[in-house]
Amino acid sequence: MTVIVVSGTGTEIGKTVTTAAVAAVARAAGRSVAVLKPAQTGVAPGEPGDAQEVLRLAGDGITTRELVRYPEPLAPDVAARRSGRAQVHPREVADAAAKLATEHDLVLVEGAGGLLVRLDDEGGTLADAARLLGAPVLVVVSAGLGSLNTTQLTAEALRARGVRQLGPLIGSWPAVPDLASRCNLADLPKDAGSPLLGAVPEGAGALDGADFRAAAASWLGPELGGTWDGPSFAEREAPAPPAH
Repeated sequence: MTVIVVSGTGTEIGKTVTTAAVAAVARAAGRSVAVLKPAQTGVAPGEPGDAQEVLRLAGDGITTRELVRYPEPLAPDVAARRSGRAQVHPREVADAAAKLATEHDLVLVEGAGGLLVRLDDEGGTLADAARLLGAPVLVVVSAGLGSLNTTQLTAEALRARGVRQLGPLIGSWPAVPDLASRCNLADLPKDAGSPLLGAVPEGAGALDGADFRAAAASWLGPELGGTWDGPSFAEREAPAPPAH
């Protein structure tokens, strides 16, 4: 697998920290890694964006590339129109990722917001870029109430477009999970149609780089090069049956 597209069921859901974890584990295994951010929104010129955060957490030696940057925290198509800057199109994203893939063992393409957030006025999305690349999509999901619906909708959108889902991964597992989160460990794979591929703990992005890299493999399943054991995790976190 050369290219993985990292998307999610919404914004502020843990995509960047998940991307950094996958990159860190791949680098620790001796693979060359590139991270592509097609559209960075809500960041002014000169300010660090998501690609720089991946570098901070995953460490040096990773190639990063950002195609476009817009100052307002909006969907890329809207942010482009308001800023007067050029939009980015799925073909450009696919071409940039394909070029990076000729030079690296693994390319991670981190989207903005959810899967179907528009990149351009033609309605192009990250899903279209994944289809052009023939790349699977790692879907970062939330843990708690409401995540089953958005996870199923994302899975259906991928199937409708003929794009393979690599699997869902919880982007921020609470330190004190509520009942919905614990029940969702059993139900998320059903709604995604794929086993869970990991769970990144809440607050992982606040770790310093060395601590982050030391722990990253324990958050990712074997499909992503890690040691996370989904069945054991689910059994440990499963809620007790209700009292009668």
